[in-house]
Amino acid sequence: MTIFTHGARVIHTERKMDGCKHRDAVVGGDIIITPVNVGHQATWDAEGDFILLAIEPQIFARAVDETANAEQIQLLPHFATPDPLIYQIGLALKGILENNPLGSRLYAETMITALSVHLMQHYSTHEPILKAYKNGLSRRQLQQVIDYIHEHLDQNLGLAELAALLPMSSHYFSQLFKQFTGKTPHKYVIYCRVKRAQELLLKGEMTIAEIAELVGFASQSHLNFHCKREIGVTPKAIQQR
Repeated sequence: MTIFTHGARVIHTERKMDGCKHRDAVVGGDIIITPVNVGHQATWDAEGDFILLAIEPQIFARAVDETANAEQIQLLPHFATPDPLIYQIGLALKGILENNPLGSRLYAETMITALSVHLMQHYSTHEPILKAYKNGLSRRQLQQVIDYIHEHLDQNLGLAELAALLPMSSHYFSQLFKQFTGKTPHKYVIYCRVKRAQELLLKGEMTIAEIAELVGFASQSHLNFHCKREIGVTPKAIQQR
């Protein structure tokens, strides 16, 4: 998938995809969907900025149904098409990967799951049937995930990794987890890291940098940022209490 980001400036392209030719007038916010195993050629009349996103077919298929395979759900080719949601997801992924490439797995997988569901609903061969989990997560299931998070705070946790504990698709797990905790899995993990860091800072036995690494932040500056956002004070201020 291509997501164009060059603003309102129009770039004209001659494009050939899946045997069809088309002349595009592309602006920022337009997307182009190229399904797996579909040929794509293009020429353009000016330089432009764009983001390329590639989703593994099996990850895409299992975003909603953990038992699905790549042959069951396939995308349809689309020439330049405006889609504000995909545009914002593309910018969000670009930003997090540029600012925190080592600690962005959970957030990135959450965004890819949301993107996959949106693509299935609007650009696939058939719209998926979304299940309704009437009883949500059981207390045992929720505690199992929470315990796992606390035991692996120092690791780069992933959404699919947490969902597989139940097992459940990434889409449904993310929805049900937020329903029970009030936070997305990504925000909950950050909250747990900040609270654990606060406990260690109050003990005064380790440096801020050592604590940041121990609780899973990519750097001391990331710990500083999230501490201020979650509890309103810096790690240094906590340490000096």
